[in-house]
Amino acid sequence: MSEQVRIAALSDIPPGSSHELIAGGRVIALYNVEGTLYALDGVCPHAGGPLGKGQLDGCIVTCPWHGWQFDASTGQHCLTEAIRQPSFPVTIDGDDVLVDLP
Repeated sequence: MSEQVRIAALSDIPPGSSHELIAGGRVIALYNVEGTLYALDGVCPHAGGPLGKGQLDGCIVTCPWHGWQFDASTGQHCLTEAIRQPSFPVTIDGDDVLVDLP
């Protein structure tokens, strides 16, 4: 069963930005890609780097520690099909950004 958790104000998440947030005891990486918000597990599977502090280029986020890249909209690793970062549904309610966490 999932839990919907408020993690940010929409007005604080401008297009082209990435953010590291804590919700439900987890680190969440939140991205605004041209007005659409995406949430991924914020801990890079390679070495535990902070994906929410990574560089966002279009839909691609680059981990700041070792350069692993993921599609922010799906969590898919850009080079290895077998690697997919967990993603979470995002809902906007007024200025509230809500994420469904397991």
